[in-house]
Amino acid sequence: MDFDDKPDEASFRADVRTFLEQHAPRKRETSARLSQGAPDAEMVKRAREWQAIKADHGFASIPLPKRWGGREGKPIEQLIYNQEEAHFDVPRGVFEVTLGMCIPTLLSYAGPAVLERHVGPALRGKELWCQLFSEPSAGSDLAALRTRATRDGEDWLVSGQKIWTSHANIADFGLLLARTDTKVSKHAGLTAFFIDMRSPGIEVRPIKRISGDHNFNEVFFDNLRVPDAQRLGAVGEGWSVALTTLSHERLAIAETSGPTFADVFTLCSKTRIGGKLPVENQSVRDRLADWYVQAEGVRYTRYRVMTALSRGQKPGPEASIAKAVNATRLQEIVSLALDMMGPAAVVSDPDQSLYGGLFQDAYLYAPGKRIAGGTDEILRNIIAERVLGLPGDLRADRNMPFDEIPISSAR
Repeated sequence: MDFDDKPDEASFRADVRTFLEQHAPRKRETSARLSQGAPDAEMVKRAREWQAIKADHGFASIPLPKRWGGREGKPIEQLIYNQEEAHFDVPRGVFEVTLGMCIPTLLSYAGPAVLERHVGPALRGKELWCQLFSEPSAGSDLAALRTRATRDGEDWLVSGQKIWTSHANIADFGLLLARTDTKVSKHAGLTAFFIDMRSPGIEVRPIKRISGDHNFNEVFFDNLRVPDAQRLGAVGEGWSVALTTLSHERLAIAETSGPTFADVFTLCSKTRIGGKLPVENQSVRDRLADWYVQAEGVRYTRYRVMTALSRGQKPGPEASIAKAVNATRLQEIVSLALDMMGPAAVVSDPDQSLYGGLFQDAYLYAPGKRIAGGTDEILRNIIAERVLGLPGDLRADRNMPFDEIPISSAR
């Protein structure tokens, strides 16, 4: 495991810092309120403008060809860029699905004409994408999805429902996984497509969250016509396409946004509550110590990912470890923080509350972080099977034709 940048990586990091210092303000020392809701029109506008600036300077997506706004760099350089950009006040969370999951999948499966049409506009911030995978009965068990795509000449007719689709309400295009064969096993009967989200036959409905905003959506398809030219990979090989997308997703979501150990330590060591500093309490110190150890463990696990990328290797399941730890720790941190604030915790107005409402806002979205991108249980299965080498779960329907799999009454 390497802990320091190689000389060329250190030089690249310096270039990134110079670019960011010239084009963006640094974040304030105390984190601002981190809204996880749907980006409003102003935020989307700023995100598009920021993408264009990055493309002009070769930082829109480091590994991609320069003609599309990339840099033709190494994956480790993209990770370095992401680390440095996190310290600056720039719009984030708008193009992560587009550039972190959808476009890399397109690059693996689409032809030259499709890439020429879609990669450049995405990198320059002109087009947004979403990922249409999960369904009401196919979340953790994605291969159980029931959205159907039926061949109709040179097209496919798609009918069904997707759920928890981030940015579907503002997306121009989407990656779609649908069932094209029910006579084979559930993994073998899937096919992947990309679709125009403005096409007839698509309805997007927002899913409101407890905070009142929304980032997720339901998407309904009613005889959506998709040209076969928009198929990704061979018919029946959609599961391989999905695994490509999910491998990018795991790496993208490993960094759970929200209050960090540093934020809660600042609260406990600098903010007097009831005349005392929370850090003076032994129980609070014990919990802070646990979170510090976890944060350091994740940091050094992340070095394993960076080392693999630096050596030109594919990272292993380490991202699943980081996500499993970070999501749980986030929920614990915000719960303690609000307990320490006492009555002041009910004030969520960012202009009136402690630390700009950072902890109040996070309290509402933290539980969802343990579901989005893989539940705690799924991630632990991945870690158990791929890291520890333990036997996999028994799957009675593994080789059963999809149309013979019993459907519970709950569905």
